[in-house]
Amino acid sequence: MSDALTLPAELRERAGKGASRALRREGRVPAVIYGGKEEPATIHVEEKLLMKQLMTGHFMNSLIMIELNGKTIRTQAKDVTLHPVTDRPVHADFLRLGKDAKVDVQVPVVFINEEASPGLKRGAVLNIVRHELELICDVDTIPSEIEIDVTGLDVGDSIHISNVTLPKGSTSAITDRDFTIATVVAPSGMKSQDNAADEAEAEA
Repeated sequence: MSDALTLPAELRERAGKGASRALRREGRVPAVIYGGKEEPATIHVEEKLLMKQLMTGHFMNSLIMIELNGKTIRTQAKDVTLHPVTDRPVHADFLRLGKDAKVDVQVPVVFINEEASPGLKRGAVLNIVRHELELICDVDTIPSEIEIDVTGLDVGDSIHISNVTLPKGSTSAITDRDFTIATVVAPSGMKSQDNAADEAEAEA
């Protein structure tokens, strides 16, 4: 499961562009917490800490615990707006999460046991169609990654979402088709060798 991240915050006393610019000059990033049948909360967070968490690579897929006025609010980051030139965060949106909430996240895929794939051992290539899977997950059980075992796969074999056992509490967000995640394909050199072997066998 992805580790929860903690982000201290303070309430914004004033709204508007001028107030937001003043906060940014002080190293703070304006933000909003919304959802959960409560009024939106306008807050600001430390830019350096937000940047550090963004650089983890799994900020958008993690449970974000926002500490505000002595309380901890469970959220998911829904959007972080970056400056078009400096790439510094200028605004963030957080969705407030209830106890039994489900979240839509992109979870990275990791392939294992490549040495046990006959096709890959012969020099074939694993053509990855999807590096991430869009999943609907229980908020407390968001997986950090999905492992896919390629044991036994030969040239021409494909991995579809139906072949993947997802963790408990997670389902695919795409349900209308059995989409392809990866395919074992032969490089041109291997194809030439296979074709030559086929021709030799035919002549014999």
